[in-house]
Amino acid sequence: MQADRPAPFGFLRRIDAAIGRVEVWILGWGIILMASNTIANVLGRYVFNQSIYFSEELNEFLIVLVTFMGLGYATRKGIHIRMSAVYDALPVTTRKAMMVVIATATAVMMATLAWYAFEYVQKVASRGRVTPALQVPLYLTYVWVVLGLALTAFQYLLTALRNLNFAEPDIYVSYLEVDRYEDPETTAALLRHGEDAAAANPDGHGGAAADESRSTTTSKTEKGADQ
Repeated sequence: MQADRPAPFGFLRRIDAAIGRVEVWILGWGIILMASNTIANVLGRYVFNQSIYFSEELNEFLIVLVTFMGLGYATRKGIHIRMSAVYDALPVTTRKAMMVVIATATAVMMATLAWYAFEYVQKVASRGRVTPALQVPLYLTYVWVVLGLALTAFQYLLTALRNLNFAEPDIYVSYLEVDRYEDPETTAALLRHGEDAAAANPDGHGGAAADESRSTTTSKTEKGADQ
């Protein structure tokens, strides 16, 4: 859930927004190309008895691209899997401090991995290796690893900076996304209950039940955020 408050360091928000647009464009076209390439190869194999000779190699390249560019995108949206049973039971101030430590440590780790990946790409480039089918330089495949890890490090650094303001009650899992707890199954059940009540009581009482269900869902979300 995105924050209602304006983000500090406005120039960083503009940079983050520009990077986000580029990531979405790359990820979107990467997935479209992967799907199109796979479908075309299947049609060629089973309809024309002729596979596309570079199809597998192209898909391998696109998988690397989507995986590592998606790493930064998932960090920006705050949707990485987290083990937060102990974390959720802590006071807000402690959780905020822990988020700063976690985000900083992860940023350092991602930056270190990006540096090692960069050194590896340099070695591959110096050897002049090319891919078997497309005959393009092999290092171009691994450039996306470096870029994805570097962007992820940048996102975690922004997360740490955003949580340094302890006067602000919200905890951020990314530069813009606020940490909110909401069980999707419970939310869906409550909404279904309200809709069933509205259908069973067309005189208007059902609508009140539906509104109550939505209100309960909202209060549960807010309660989880304040714990």
